[in-house]
Amino acid sequence: MNLLITGTDTGVGKTVITVAMLKNARGSGIDCVGMKPICSGGNEDVIAILEAIDHAEPEHLVNPIWLRTPASPYAASVIEDRLLDMDSVRDAFQQLASSHDWVLVEGAGGLTVPITREYDFRDLARDLHLSVVIVAANRLGAINHTRLTVEAAKSAGLDCRMVVINEVEPLSEPSQASNYGLLQDLLDIPVMYVEHGQTDVTEIVNHLRGKL
Repeated sequence: MNLLITGTDTGVGKTVITVAMLKNARGSGIDCVGMKPICSGGNEDVIAILEAIDHAEPEHLVNPIWLRTPASPYAASVIEDRLLDMDSVRDAFQQLASSHDWVLVEGAGGLTVPITREYDFRDLARDLHLSVVIVAANRLGAINHTRLTVEAAKSAGLDCRMVVINEVEPLSEPSQASNYGLLQDLLDIPVMYVEHGQTDVTEIVNHLRGKL
């Protein structure tokens, strides 16, 4: 199984969820590795993924493109006057996918973040035949952002497997207490919940494995 872990926005906890899923899957016997095909800004996310997979694959495959500017890949490439080599991303993914049962591909920001002027993470998911897991931060606005992201994924013909509501900060607003239940009611795909400070994603991994 190969998945794109995308978000409704930046700062929703994609890396935390990706790393937790990698550790859980590997701990339960799944041959699983991670990938951050395009990293912009600091490479802490890449390091976290490498550590989660016990450095089972080299960094150049886990992260084929590293842009130093903390911006969308397209903006960073313009600022740095770089032409992004998407063939290197496809080649790295194929090497990982041919050697492992699962590849978790962490995106940058949201699903429609531009990689180039004419290419975004929806296109990447289609090219690599990735199903989609959407991570949303449990905060005011989560319902709208999540529904828009699910709609964008489905409109692009992508297999949207799951939404993960991530409690990135302690509950303090009325909307936070209701977002999970309302999204379960509004969406026709599974919605999972990760509590603040928790990294137990067993239910998420088991659901993806078809064990729930």
